[in-house]
Amino acid sequence: RQRLGGFCVPELLVLGNTMIQHRHTLGQPHPGVNSTSPLVASPLRCIRGAVGKAFKPAKRTNSLVVATASPEATPAVEKKPAKQQKQGGGKQGGGKQGGEGGAKASEEAITPKSVDFSRWYLDLVAKAGLADYGPVRGTMVIRPYGYSLWEGIQAHLDARFKETGHENAYFPQLIPYSFIAKEAQHVEGFAPELALVTKGGGKDLEEPLVVRPTSETIINHMFAQWVQSYRDLPLLLNQWCNVHRWEMRTRPFVRTLEFLWQEGHTAHATAEEAEEEARRMIRVYEDFAVNTAAIPVVAGRKSRIESFAGANCTYTIEAMMGDRRALQAGTSHNLGTNFAKAFGTMYLDQGGQRQYVHQTSWGVSTRMIGGIIMAHGDDKGLRLPPRIAPVQVVMIPIIKKEGDQEPVMEAVAKLEAAAKAAGIKVKVDSDTRQTPGWKYNNWEMKGVPVRVEVGPKDVEAGTCVTARRDKPGKEGKQFGVSMEAGAFVAHIRGLLEGVQEALLAEARAFRDSSIVDVKSYEELKEAVAAGMWARGGWSGSDEDEKRIKEDTQATLRCFPFEQPAGPHTCFMTGMPAAEVAIFAKSY
Repeated sequence: RQRLGGFCVPELLVLGNTMIQHRHTLGQPHPGVNSTSPLVASPLRCIRGAVGKAFKPAKRTNSLVVATASPEATPAVEKKPAKQQKQGGGKQGGGKQGGEGGAKASEEAITPKSVDFSRWYLDLVAKAGLADYGPVRGTMVIRPYGYSLWEGIQAHLDARFKETGHENAYFPQLIPYSFIAKEAQHVEGFAPELALVTKGGGKDLEEPLVVRPTSETIINHMFAQWVQSYRDLPLLLNQWCNVHRWEMRTRPFVRTLEFLWQEGHTAHATAEEAEEEARRMIRVYEDFAVNTAAIPVVAGRKSRIESFAGANCTYTIEAMMGDRRALQAGTSHNLGTNFAKAFGTMYLDQGGQRQYVHQTSWGVSTRMIGGIIMAHGDDKGLRLPPRIAPVQVVMIPIIKKEGDQEPVMEAVAKLEAAAKAAGIKVKVDSDTRQTPGWKYNNWEMKGVPVRVEVGPKDVEAGTCVTARRDKPGKEGKQFGVSMEAGAFVAHIRGLLEGVQEALLAEARAFRDSSIVDVKSYEELKEAVAAGMWARGGWSGSDEDEKRIKEDTQATLRCFPFEQPAGPHTCFMTGMPAAEVAIFAKSY
């Protein structure tokens, strides 16, 4: 009440005209929230059929409207990781293999992947300092280290977008509901995920406003004003922004009520140009995933059922996670003239005829961070590909007595300067409060690709020690590395390229060994039950595809662009099939 008193009530937006009392589905209050406290910040109303259907009648308390949500109306959040029991008597590791002196860093070790993959993931996100839970159920706070990963993704992709002729712009977050309703498939596909604003300035709004779930509608509203002639085409735009979708089950980075992304939107004179653009951008995503994030994605076309609401066709990159589930890591949609017809987006062609524009949209989100975590992480924490790592090299000074301080730090400063001059992202951990062993474990958790250790004996010898994150223990260590600037930089560059290549090769081998070719429905069910991806000829109907999902929880992930040599036979119908498709359980 004291906090609310600091605002002018007419300036507040009331979303859905409700205040919701939140409880964990497991009967536990959300972290940091009193179990009976209504949240002013979480009045997002979920539209499921009729608006407000899921809410019990509201009761008024003074000037505030309070409503309780039925269990099916409020999204479930994976339980925040509890503190783990000390393992191995409170110490982990020993000797000189990464764990020396690291008892404090290991007191709360992450759950092993093989024991509970979901818990491992949540533990890692927390312990590596990537994200935390927001006060509104289903939201997350991206911490600086996690956000630096997103900045890396942004930098790589933004450069590629500009190379292909796209410009950045920004469109409003609040969209008139009538815009969403203009495209029939679009509103049908997004209705269950929408959040509405119904009050503003202390008054009921004449029309509800949708909190941006995606921007095809509002961008088309503007395109219709900007595009008049063939000379205005192609129009190639991108925006970096946040979006809101009322997810029922959430997981940090992978699926949250609010997330960050980029969404590209283009308009073209012909269907051929739009198709070329849609395919070009999915290949841009594929190149980033493989060559920067070291994730060997499968690029292909979605089925009609799995395509974006309002698109003629959707292209996708599918990534295999460490538990063999699929992650849709990026999509590109050929929208045809669907939105153009809904919004009257037309141009005057060279013959003086009015024509509808052909459009695309495409996007990658912070879900990519979740993909990097689940594709490469191990029981010690993150393993980051050097080309996306916020810190590529961490330097650990080893100072045992006061006299070591000056020579060791002087040597480290020279190595740091040489590496930075070569464009390598370096961090020197000179924190005197922690032991070297604690620091080793801490930076292993954060996934830094290469560690450099410098002690007094190393300074005397003019050498240092390096360690690769992807190779634990002595296997990844190299002693006697020259401190001469040129030799040192060449060595570090070689290590970084080696880590990048090794992570990609390991992920590709894991993926390839986890794809099973099937020739019957029974074989598909067996493959899916074993946690594998099933690949086989497909000419089944929409109903056949739905049946597979109902029977096995696996969905048709894509028809890969790279098809094996035929002929193919549909494993479901026994009829000839033009293509093979991949089915898998997914996030």
